[in-house]
Parts: sequence; C-alpha cells; structure tokens
Amino acid sequence: MSVSLKKGQGVSLSKSQFDLSQVTIGLGWDVAEKRLSFSEFFKNLFSGNNEDYDLDVIAFLCDKNGKITNLGTVENGKQTLDNGDIIFFNNMIHKTGHVWLTGDNRTGEGEGDDEQIILKLNALSNQYYKIVFIVQIYDGAQRKQHFGDVQNAFIRAVDANNIEMVRFDLSTSSEFVNKRSMIFAELNREANGWQFKAIGNASESDTFVSYIERYS
Repeated sequence: MSVSLKKGQGVSLSKSQFDLSQVTIGLGWDVAEKRLSFSEFFKNLFSGNNEDYDLDVIAFLCDKNGKITNLGTVENGKQTLDNGDIIFFNNMIHKTGHVWLTGDNRTGEGEGDDEQIILKLNALSNQYYKIVFIVQIYDGAQRKQHFGDVQNAFIRAVDANNIEMVRFDLSTSSEFVNKRSMIFAELNREANGWQFKAIGNASESDTFVSYIERYS
C-alpha cells in the first residue's frame, strides 16, 4: 500500500520490502482552466500565446555532503552540464546508465505520469547519497505562468514490480502563486535502502540553474 506524505515528511523504502533495482519517479500535473473575456480570447488567438505549461523534472545526484561532485564538462573554456551529475532535458542519461529521463511532456495532458526519471538504485555507486528532484516551469516568467495555476501536481516512486511505494500530492494554495520552480522531493541513502522525503519548497525562479550553487 502506497504511503501518502505531507510536506516535510519522509518514509524509508527498504530493499527487503520493495524491489529497488529499478525505481520510477513519476511527476504529474494539470493546469486549472481560466475564464477569458471576449477580448482576451481574441488577443491570445491572434498573438499565438501558448497556455501549455511545460513542467520539467530534474535530478541532482549528490555525495554524502549533499553536493554535486561533477557539474559536467568544460568546452572552449565554458562550463556545460553535459555528462555531469545533473539529469535534465539536455542531459537525459547519466554517464553510468543508472539514471535517465524518459522524455519531455510539454502540456501535462493525459492520465498518469507526465514525466518520469528512472533510477537503478541498487546499482547506483555508493558515492551518491542524495538525489534531489527539482521541478521547473520552463519560461514561466516570460509566459507569466506559475504553480498557483497548476493543480493535481504529484510526485511518486514506483518500484520494479510496478508497486507505488510513496506519493506526495502538492496542495493548491496561495503559497505557490508566482512560484515557478521548487525542490519537490529527495531520496536519501540509508543502510537498507533509501528514504523518500517530501520537500515542496518553491521559488520565483523558473530555472533549476538557480539551485546549482546551493548544491555545489
């Protein structure tokens, strides 16, 4: 039976209880429908304004000190995030092959998970103690989009046998108005598995890059 968490709560995912050889971290969301005036409707129609919310899930792989040890490669004197310990839409597969992003859903339409990150937790090197999951609204500031208009948002963890182990539903509230990114949840290594912790701390920034300094 899945455990439903509230913000700040955590639960242990034991190897003896679940198959952690391949864990799916799934993210889902819906966008609240807006009532538009006649003039707003035609303005959006002819301006090509796209109301689709593109939520992206990102994973930071951190060491025992909670820091990202490898940000990526340096090319022509410029730091890039390629081949590093941050998994996102431009670096979809970790160099070990043990963590990968399945794709990029740009609308949130459909049932179930809208985006997924797969982790082979049993095979993941012991150098990784913490995995931080960040969600951002891509170009949210430019499009004037924020989590206050997002509803039914959730993050969940499913084991290799398709058993939902834990779920964190984000409540719709005024605290997320004008917030465009957040640390949604994290996994912390334990002696007999991993702990899943619900975080839900949001920021006005619409890019995960703003969190990198905190974890490096």
